[in-house]
Amino acid sequence: MPQPIDRHKFSGLAYALLSALAFGGSGPFARPLIDAGIAPIQVTWLRLLGMAFLMLPFAVRHRASLRSHWRLLLGYGAFAIAGVQALYFAAIARIPVGIALLIEFLGPVLVVLWIAGVRRRPVSASATIGIALALLGLAGLLEVWEGMVLDPVGLLLAAAAAGCQAAFFLLSDAARDDVEPLALIGGGGCIAFAIMSVIARPWTLPWSSLAGEILIAGRTAPAMVSVLWLGLISTALAYLTGVAAVRRLSPPVAGGVAYLEVVVAIVLAWLLLAEALSAVQLTGAAVVALGAYITQRATPEAGEQPEAIAAPSSEKRYG
Repeated sequence: MPQPIDRHKFSGLAYALLSALAFGGSGPFARPLIDAGIAPIQVTWLRLLGMAFLMLPFAVRHRASLRSHWRLLLGYGAFAIAGVQALYFAAIARIPVGIALLIEFLGPVLVVLWIAGVRRRPVSASATIGIALALLGLAGLLEVWEGMVLDPVGLLLAAAAAGCQAAFFLLSDAARDDVEPLALIGGGGCIAFAIMSVIARPWTLPWSSLAGEILIAGRTAPAMVSVLWLGLISTALAYLTGVAAVRRLSPPVAGGVAYLEVVVAIVLAWLLLAEALSAVQLTGAAVVALGAYITQRATPEAGEQPEAIAAPSSEKRYG
């Protein structure tokens, strides 16, 4: 009996790793499109086009459940999907991919601060340690002693993406017992696409740029390489393997593996975009990821109200 369980967990870890690798490439492959003159909001629309195409069957299958939870679905689509992705892509147009993603990954920290400050619930010692580590690492990542060396608007956009990621955690928790995860992702993805279709105005998209070439890793390549990567790898493959992982693993384990997305994004940004972080920034990045992970893993002691929400890992996203 133990052997099938071990294989089940092994396949879950493999799916979680593949999902993190796929998600981690979204920023490095979106940035060349932005540099080629396509607005970040329109790059977001292109990615959500792939997501809506993928998730539409799930939304249709669960349409009855979704109709009864339309407010939750609207918030999830607007903030947890459209908001996170649009703000992240807008941020990477101004600051390095790795830094933008790490700031976005502070979402669990904002959740704990919200619960402590607004809901007035006690915060566990582990969550407090996680917050302290995340803030300390953020100081090193941004090299605050050097002054404002990064675009402040880009930092604010990344912080707003973190706020939307926090909304993902809170909304996912609210939907936990009422809506199937695939229904939430499917319906939310379609709503996010509809919202972005109004904001991005795709009819104004410079389609000629998509037929041209972009610069990746110092070499020219068809722009459709990035478009197809965002649609097929960073959306279709990422979400499908992510859902497969979360069905086989506990949320804390799947959430931990998901933090490899940050490593993948930093490495790909270095290889493809020549965005290298200093030794101090890399150290800060590791501390930020550790602090955010500890905060996300924080669980209440017996008899207490939950003060932090564990992410269903790959049911989110974002970057």
